[in-house]
Amino acid sequence: MDESNNESTVGDSEGEEKTMGTEPLCTDWASTPREKLQGAMKMAEKFMEEKEVHKAIRELIRYVALTRIIHGDGHWKMAQAFTSLAHGYLILQGLPAQAIQHAESARCALLTRGHLPSPSQGEKGEILGTLVTLYYTLGAAHLVQNNGKESYVNLQKAEKIMEELQELDGRVITGLKVSQKDLVIALGRTCLQQNKLGFATGYFEKAVTAVTSAEGDMAPELISLYQEIAQMEQLKENHEQAIGYLLKAHSICVALHRELSIEAAQTGLLLGKAYAATGEEQHIVAAEMHFTGSLSAYQTMLSADDAQTLRAVTEFSKWLVRVGKKQQAYKLLDDSLKANIDINGGFSEKMVEIYHLMGSICLAEGEIREAHQLFNKCLQIQLAVYGPQHGKPRAMRELLNMLKSSAVCEENRPLG
Repeated sequence: MDESNNESTVGDSEGEEKTMGTEPLCTDWASTPREKLQGAMKMAEKFMEEKEVHKAIRELIRYVALTRIIHGDGHWKMAQAFTSLAHGYLILQGLPAQAIQHAESARCALLTRGHLPSPSQGEKGEILGTLVTLYYTLGAAHLVQNNGKESYVNLQKAEKIMEELQELDGRVITGLKVSQKDLVIALGRTCLQQNKLGFATGYFEKAVTAVTSAEGDMAPELISLYQEIAQMEQLKENHEQAIGYLLKAHSICVALHRELSIEAAQTGLLLGKAYAATGEEQHIVAAEMHFTGSLSAYQTMLSADDAQTLRAVTEFSKWLVRVGKKQQAYKLLDDSLKANIDINGGFSEKMVEIYHLMGSICLAEGEIREAHQLFNKCLQIQLAVYGPQHGKPRAMRELLNMLKSSAVCEENRPLG
């Protein structure tokens, strides 16, 4: 792969092509190429720590170019440089396509090494560390792209190489950017994506053990892990176990972020849904308590028209309808509707579901005229958002026509 083309690609995608050659981030022009190489990596690490994402990526690109000058395309360090760049694109910018592109360049560099002398023990450790990072990056990038099969294959390779690496008697591995915890979490997620729930559970349990051993049982990272384990338990219809894990996640959120926080609102909403999913009367009080607490936190921390606030409103309302509290659901939706009209006129895609839910409640109560008005408002928003040929407004028109021609129209009067 031609590096000049690679740099151009990066520049084009990030708008950095004009600064690549003009911003000397680590440029002591009297330095030797090897000193510049070391400087590029140090600066990349510095910018990563400081969250200077674009500057870190530029230094990683510079590192690739200098590695080619010093070692040539046939050296394993070329693969190491490409791997660092690929990993950077994934963890710093969340760009899986670019990460895969550069990871594949790293793999090609290793495959084209030719017949070279066997590496020393130190080099072997670095090469294995590079391979772990390479296959982890490929696996994690494919996971982001919902390509579960390809993700699992690469992550399994990383896992096997990690085991080989751990047999080197704890030698210092400078090229290793991936921890055992990172690897098992990624494996758990790709198994979950493929519905391999048994394997996923095992990996997530290893991840929980690794996190609690290193950071204690109130580590922030445990929140997402417990949520994902709860998701698996729900898929297996083990509702009580799911609730148990979500209670752990929620308690950490409240301890770290307080009750009125977006983080606590998120776990509270998941708890409300988990209690609701049991369908048991004994959990009605708990479900309503967590739905209410979550919505209150969202309304306090965010605006009424924020997507997360609206999601909490609709989830709570749907559950209220299911348990027979239709009037309470209607009032909740109506209050949200009025607040959104005050903010943005109420004419947004987010409002479609609210109008639809309110219309459905009216329809269930036999209030045909009110339902028709609400569904008609829903149609007007759908036409503006999706266009007249989209399936959603077409389906809504069919419903409206059915209501209009219904023999049970209120007071037997034609609907306008």
